[in-house]
Amino acid sequence: MKAATVSQLKKELQHRNSDELLALCLRLARFKLENKELLTYLLFEADDEEGYMETVKAQMDIQFSEINTSSYYFIKKSVRKILRGLRKYIRYSNKKETEVELLLYFCLKLNEFRPSVHRNKMLSNLYERQLIAIKKKISLLHEDLQYDYGQLLLELKP
Repeated sequence: MKAATVSQLKKELQHRNSDELLALCLRLARFKLENKELLTYLLFEADDEEGYMETVKAQMDIQFSEINTSSYYFIKKSVRKILRGLRKYIRYSNKKETEVELLLYFCLKLNEFRPSVHRNKMLSNLYERQLIAIKKKISLLHEDLQYDYGQLLLELKP
């Protein structure tokens, strides 16, 4: 089965009534956790972006505290898992300020993590790539925000 394009789906959804749309949304939410999480964000958390960021940061704190530090192998796997989840939450928000702030927080937590991630080449490279990505994202923001986030970025340089 080949999936329809977004424009085809949009045209078809315009012809449906609200009850049918409600049923389609609920059925979609039942099949995949990401669909349910996105729907939760859109319905309950999109109005309070600050609260959403605090929730994601708290979840990140918990994940960083649960990392198995017995070897760098486990640390690498856990850090990549945290970053994958973070990117998913950033996609839900779709706001550049939220993305920059959450990535800055991730880098801050990674920089403070013990044992130091700078002793491992892969983790150090991951950290550096995130800093480069943040710098690119900051350049797309408003000038005032660029300065504020730029100052935070300078503090993270190793």
